[in-house]
Amino acid sequence: MNRPANPPMIVMGVSGCGKSTVGRALAEKLGSVFIDGDDLHPPSNKEKMAAGQPLSDADREPWLVTIGQELSRSTRGPAPAVIACSALKRNYRDLLRAHEPSTLFIHLRGAVELIQHRLDERSHEYMPPTLLASQLDTLEALESDEHAIEIDVMRSPEEIVDLVAEALNPQ
Repeated sequence: MNRPANPPMIVMGVSGCGKSTVGRALAEKLGSVFIDGDDLHPPSNKEKMAAGQPLSDADREPWLVTIGQELSRSTRGPAPAVIACSALKRNYRDLLRAHEPSTLFIHLRGAVELIQHRLDERSHEYMPPTLLASQLDTLEALESDEHAIEIDVMRSPEEIVDLVAEALNPQ
Protein backbone atom coordinates (compact mmCIF):
# COMPACT_ATOMS: atom_id res chain seq x y z
CA MET A 1 0.00 0.00 0.00
CA ASN A 2 1.38 3.40 -0.94
CA ARG A 3 1.66 5.85 1.89
CA PRO A 4 0.53 9.40 1.14
CA ALA A 5 3.21 11.89 0.18
CA ASN A 6 4.36 14.22 2.90
CA PRO A 7 3.17 17.81 2.62
CA PRO A 8 5.57 20.54 1.59
CA MET A 9 7.18 21.94 4.72
CA ILE A 10 8.59 25.18 6.01
CA VAL A 11 11.04 24.80 8.89
CA MET A 12 10.56 28.17 10.56
CA GLY A 13 11.82 30.27 13.43
CA VAL A 14 14.28 32.99 14.27
CA SER A 15 17.89 33.01 13.15
CA GLY A 16 19.98 30.50 15.06
CA CYS A 17 17.16 28.09 15.92
CA GLY A 18 18.49 25.41 13.56
CA LYS A 19 16.23 25.74 10.53
CA SER A 20 18.87 24.75 7.97
CA THR A 21 20.33 21.92 10.03
CA VAL A 22 16.95 20.41 10.85
CA GLY A 23 15.51 21.09 7.39
CA ARG A 24 18.41 19.38 5.64
CA ALA A 25 18.20 16.33 7.94
CA LEU A 26 14.41 16.16 7.67
CA ALA A 27 14.52 16.29 3.87
CA GLU A 28 17.10 13.53 3.83
CA LYS A 29 15.02 11.32 6.14
CA LEU A 30 11.85 11.90 4.08
CA GLY A 31 13.49 11.60 0.67
CA SER A 32 12.61 15.20 -0.13
CA VAL A 33 14.63 18.04 -1.57
CA PHE A 34 15.92 20.70 0.85
CA ILE A 35 15.98 24.36 -0.06
CA ASP A 36 17.61 26.93 2.20
CA GLY A 37 15.45 30.04 2.00
CA ASP A 38 18.54 32.15 2.73
CA ASP A 39 19.79 31.21 -0.74
CA LEU A 40 16.67 32.77 -2.28
CA HIS A 41 17.14 36.25 -0.78
CA PRO A 42 17.91 38.92 -3.37
CA PRO A 43 21.34 40.57 -3.01
CA SER A 44 19.73 43.77 -1.65
CA ASN A 45 18.26 41.85 1.33
CA LYS A 46 21.59 40.18 2.05
CA GLU A 47 23.39 43.54 1.93
CA LYS A 48 20.85 45.12 4.27
CA MET A 49 21.11 42.31 6.82
CA ALA A 50 24.92 42.25 6.58
CA ALA A 51 24.83 45.94 7.52
CA GLY A 52 22.83 45.01 10.65
CA GLN A 53 19.54 46.41 9.34
CA PRO A 54 16.37 44.37 9.83
CA LEU A 55 14.32 43.63 6.72
CA SER A 56 10.99 45.37 6.26
CA ASP A 57 7.82 43.65 5.09
CA ALA A 58 8.42 45.21 1.66
CA ASP A 59 11.92 43.68 1.60
CA ARG A 60 10.57 40.25 2.53
CA GLU A 61 7.57 40.07 0.21
CA PRO A 62 9.38 39.21 -3.07
CA TRP A 63 11.52 36.69 -1.19
CA LEU A 64 8.43 35.04 0.30
CA VAL A 65 6.78 34.92 -3.13
CA THR A 66 9.84 33.10 -4.48
CA ILE A 67 9.70 30.62 -1.60
CA GLY A 68 5.96 30.10 -2.16
CA GLN A 69 6.61 29.40 -5.83
CA GLU A 70 9.30 26.86 -4.89
CA LEU A 71 6.86 25.16 -2.49
CA SER A 72 4.21 24.92 -5.18
CA ARG A 73 6.66 23.74 -7.85
CA SER A 74 7.97 21.03 -5.53
CA THR A 75 4.53 19.43 -5.16
CA ARG A 76 4.66 18.51 -8.86
CA GLY A 77 7.86 16.50 -8.33
CA PRO A 78 8.52 13.16 -6.67
CA ALA A 79 8.53 14.62 -3.14
CA PRO A 80 7.46 18.05 -1.86
CA ALA A 81 10.27 20.29 -0.64
CA VAL A 82 11.41 21.07 2.87
CA ILE A 83 12.36 24.76 2.96
CA ALA A 84 14.11 26.66 5.75
CA CYS A 85 12.42 30.07 6.06
CA SER A 86 11.91 32.27 9.09
CA ALA A 87 8.16 32.81 8.32
CA LEU A 88 7.98 35.04 11.39
CA LYS A 89 4.59 36.70 10.86
CA ARG A 90 1.15 35.27 10.24
CA ASN A 91 0.79 37.27 7.02
CA TYR A 92 4.10 35.81 5.76
CA ARG A 93 2.81 32.31 6.43
CA ASP A 94 -0.50 33.20 4.77
CA LEU A 95 1.39 34.36 1.68
CA LEU A 96 3.29 31.06 1.58
CA ARG A 97 0.05 29.10 2.04
CA ALA A 98 -1.54 31.09 -0.81
CA HIS A 99 1.01 29.44 -3.09
CA GLU A 100 0.69 26.00 -1.49
CA PRO A 101 -2.24 25.54 0.93
CA SER A 102 -1.06 22.13 2.18
CA THR A 103 2.16 23.57 3.64
CA LEU A 104 3.10 22.28 7.08
CA PHE A 105 5.08 24.65 9.30
CA ILE A 106 7.67 23.17 11.66
CA HIS A 107 8.32 25.93 14.22
CA LEU A 108 11.64 25.57 16.00
CA ARG A 109 11.45 27.62 19.17
CA GLY A 110 13.48 27.91 22.32
CA ALA A 111 14.95 30.02 25.06
CA VAL A 112 16.38 33.31 23.86
CA GLU A 113 19.59 32.69 25.78
CA LEU A 114 20.19 29.37 24.00
CA ILE A 115 19.52 30.82 20.56
CA GLN A 116 21.70 33.87 21.28
CA HIS A 117 24.52 31.56 22.39
CA ARG A 118 24.21 29.59 19.14
CA LEU A 119 24.34 32.79 17.11
CA ASP A 120 27.36 34.04 19.01
CA GLU A 121 29.19 30.76 18.29
CA ARG A 122 28.61 30.73 14.54
CA SER A 123 29.58 32.78 11.55
CA HIS A 124 26.89 33.60 8.98
CA GLU A 125 27.43 35.20 5.59
CA TYR A 126 25.11 38.13 6.28
CA MET A 127 23.01 37.54 9.42
CA PRO A 128 24.73 39.11 12.43
CA PRO A 129 23.72 37.97 15.94
CA THR A 130 22.57 41.53 16.67
CA LEU A 131 19.47 40.98 14.51
CA LEU A 132 18.01 38.35 16.86
CA ALA A 133 16.15 40.99 18.90
CA SER A 134 14.41 42.36 15.80
CA GLN A 135 13.43 38.84 14.75
CA LEU A 136 12.00 38.10 18.19
CA ASP A 137 10.05 41.37 18.05
CA THR A 138 8.67 40.37 14.64
CA LEU A 139 7.80 36.75 15.51
CA GLU A 140 4.07 36.09 15.78
CA ALA A 141 2.90 32.91 17.48
CA LEU A 142 1.27 30.24 15.38
CA GLU A 143 -2.50 30.28 15.60
CA SER A 144 -4.75 27.26 16.16
CA ASP A 145 -5.91 27.23 12.51
CA GLU A 146 -2.35 26.93 11.15
CA HIS A 147 -1.13 23.47 10.11
CA ALA A 148 1.99 23.32 12.26
CA ILE A 149 4.19 21.43 14.67
CA GLU A 150 6.12 23.32 17.36
CA ILE A 151 9.30 21.80 18.78
CA ASP A 152 11.72 23.10 21.39
CA VAL A 153 15.30 23.44 20.16
CA MET A 154 16.65 22.05 23.42
CA ARG A 155 16.21 18.74 21.60
CA SER A 156 18.91 17.54 19.24
CA PRO A 157 18.36 17.93 15.48
CA GLU A 158 18.02 14.14 15.26
CA GLU A 159 15.30 14.10 17.92
CA ILE A 160 13.47 16.94 16.18
CA VAL A 161 13.57 15.10 12.85
CA ASP A 162 12.31 11.92 14.49
CA LEU A 163 9.44 13.80 16.18
CA VAL A 164 8.37 15.36 12.89
CA ALA A 165 8.60 12.02 11.06
CA GLU A 166 6.50 10.35 13.77
CA ALA A 167 3.89 13.12 13.56
CA LEU A 168 3.71 12.68 9.77
CA ASN A 169 3.46 8.90 9.86
CA PRO A 170 2.03 7.73 13.16
CA GLN A 171 2.14 3.95 13.50
